Amino acid sequence: MVDMAVGVVMGSAVTSVVNAIVNNLISPLIAMIFGKPDLSGLLTISYRNATISFGAILMALLNFLLIAIAVYFCIIMPINKLRQLSRAASGIKDQPNAPSPQDQSLQLLRQIAADIHQSTGADSQDAGTGLPTGQN
Repeated sequence: MVDMAVGVVMGSAVTSVVNAIVNNLISPLIAMIFGKPDLSGLLTISYRNATISFGAILMALLNFLLIAIAVYFCIIMPINKLRQLSRAASGIKDQPNAPSPQDQSLQLLRQIAADIHQSTGADSQDAGTGLPTGQN
């Protein structure tokens, strides 16, 4: 619960920083290239008083990507590194890779098919179940 609250506060702080970067650095660069500081006026289609603005969508996507990159590299990666360091300091080792639920289901189905064919006396090679027989 506390992690989520910290994430919300950090996310809003990063959002304001990224918005400042977009408004004060990227938008002026766009103005230098395209002549307008905002792409919402560019790439528009108007028909019968309806306007579709691809430029506004591109600006929103750019803003989102910058926020996502900043949150990942400034919040998520350091927190994961701290968790790894604390696990290493406390002596907790990572669990070996356990089979996924899909792999467990496949193993169970193979076992059931083998049991059925053993009880009926059929050869396990020509089981006809359609299940792959090798290990993944």
